[in-house]
Amino acid sequence: MIYLDYNATTPLRPEVLEAMLPYLQMYFGNPSSVHWAGRQAKHGVEEAREQIAAFIHCRPAEVLFTSGGTESNNLALTGVRNALRHKGHHIITTAIEHSSILEPLDALATEGATVTILSVNSEGRVSADDLVTALRPETVLVSISLANHEIGTIQPIAALSRIVRERGICFHVDAVQAAGKLPLDVNSLGVDLLSLSAHKISGPKGIGALYVRKGTALTPLLRGGPQEREKRAGTENVAAIVGFGVAATLAAQDLETSAAHCCHLTQQLCEGIVQRVPGTFLNSPPHCRLPNTLNVGFSDATGEGLMMGLDLAGIAVSTGSACAAGSLEPSHVLLALGRNAQEAKSALRFSIGKETTEQEIDRVLEVLPQVVERVRRAAIRIADCGLRNAE
Repeated sequence: MIYLDYNATTPLRPEVLEAMLPYLQMYFGNPSSVHWAGRQAKHGVEEAREQIAAFIHCRPAEVLFTSGGTESNNLALTGVRNALRHKGHHIITTAIEHSSILEPLDALATEGATVTILSVNSEGRVSADDLVTALRPETVLVSISLANHEIGTIQPIAALSRIVRERGICFHVDAVQAAGKLPLDVNSLGVDLLSLSAHKISGPKGIGALYVRKGTALTPLLRGGPQEREKRAGTENVAAIVGFGVAATLAAQDLETSAAHCCHLTQQLCEGIVQRVPGTFLNSPPHCRLPNTLNVGFSDATGEGLMMGLDLAGIAVSTGSACAAGSLEPSHVLLALGRNAQEAKSALRFSIGKETTEQEIDRVLEVLPQVVERVRRAAIRIADCGLRNAE
């Protein structure tokens, strides 16, 4: 079985599981309790907070634990908008953001917010000039992902943040896909808020974090307790938080070697596909992209058909973001690049991890041309049948 869907989720590292187990058994206390059992759990939470802070180079007090990247993004967008509604109602984002950005903004728009969605070029990059043009006196927040989840495009966040923050506007970055693949330093990036998710870096599912720069106004979404400095009520998921901290430490240690390994295999895969499969086109940019991500379109084929054909051969890939799995709608990311609906529906996303081997890439390159040929032949038969029925 070959797994090439690391942008959807990653396998839990053994070291992470080992760190979590005591907090599922012996150290079962509620971190809010003041007795010995509570103190044991609290220690695990705060140690993990320090590990996440070291991972992104911030103060531990600036790390809020959430249930994952989706909650972090929702909290950043809604929390800032509600806290700053007296200053303005305008928010800026891009056309290729994850649905956990776009859908909360749709909801805020129904509540009176004004949202500007920036277009991107054919490589998925946003223009600094377009951002400057979009800024208004009433702009209170800009949210742009560091790296795209489908095509891997890396945005020039440091340059964009200078434009935003010199005007006193809050800047949020979704770094869920970038974590573990790119160095993360909130000060170098110049961001006010940054979202993370543990299961993208070989940690457990159901836990994430939001970096909130000291002094950033943020209204909580969840109320009912003093947890997370009264910014996120609810008893903490202690074992998952502990696992997140360990996963972040390991990801930082392995970053350079893992990125080089993934970059090498992704290039091998890209060159092999182009050489062996006619009628392909690249959706991922050749430069300024995540080292592990490759999005490829196959003319006269459907991504769903290709994905199912590869699955039957024991190869796991994606047709787009994991949250869009099962949807027949074309990817909004690929449409934003200028692809038409048919081209967008023909795409596969390959995402590689540090566990991926050269032998696995060779096997994919052996199987893929046959799968593409079968899917294309099937499409021709369906088209011919449709023509005969029409006659």
